[in-house]
Amino acid sequence: MSLTDEQDHREITLPDIGRMSGSLAQRVYESLRAAILAMDLPPGTMLKKQVICEQLGVSRSPVTEAITRLAGEGLVEVVPQSGSRVTKFSMPDIREAAFLREAIELAAVAKVATDRTEEQLAELTRTLRMQALCLEDHDEAGFYREDERMHELIFAFTGFPKLNALAATGWVPVTRARHLVLPMRGRSIESYKEHVAIIAAIRDRDPEKARTAMQLHLSELVTRLETLADSRPELFD
Repeated sequence: MSLTDEQDHREITLPDIGRMSGSLAQRVYESLRAAILAMDLPPGTMLKKQVICEQLGVSRSPVTEAITRLAGEGLVEVVPQSGSRVTKFSMPDIREAAFLREAIELAAVAKVATDRTEEQLAELTRTLRMQALCLEDHDEAGFYREDERMHELIFAFTGFPKLNALAATGWVPVTRARHLVLPMRGRSIESYKEHVAIIAAIRDRDPEKARTAMQLHLSELVTRLETLADSRPELFD
């Protein structure tokens, strides 16, 4: 049985909740959210509760709770008389999320460039080496994870523990859409080069250079999503 609508017969396997921690509803939520953000459940996918229950081996109650929570995040929408479906992309939401992320991350990278330690620089440099290895192996998923880790480290190195959670929450619309962009020919390599420039500015303790490099990196993503909205209108509202 498929989680998708009748026009899409691909079989979707949700992440195993047996390896997750927390309440049953929490684990169902994490499984569905991971599948949505990874584009395994694409925009417009109808979420059939019975199928989810059977696949995850749970009752309807935790599934309903998880879907309600996802709807609160804007990842799922309730369709009257039809059920629930994965929300389509919205360029206005993506632009707003990008505006928020840029405001936070430009300030963060400038602070890290000013205050970073040698140990922090070494850790950021290590993520670049891992990214390069992923590119050599054509491991897009691995590159995506290391990309995320680099940004998380920059937030962490500001010394403000709530910053990463704040940025991640606001960045959700773009996080999902990024999975459409990274597989584009050459984008991962370009992204890697942008990361090199960011880390170089941090190494040189140059906050303005770091801000400029980060701004270019973040703006490139939105520019590509604008183009994608024109070429894949079925994914966007």
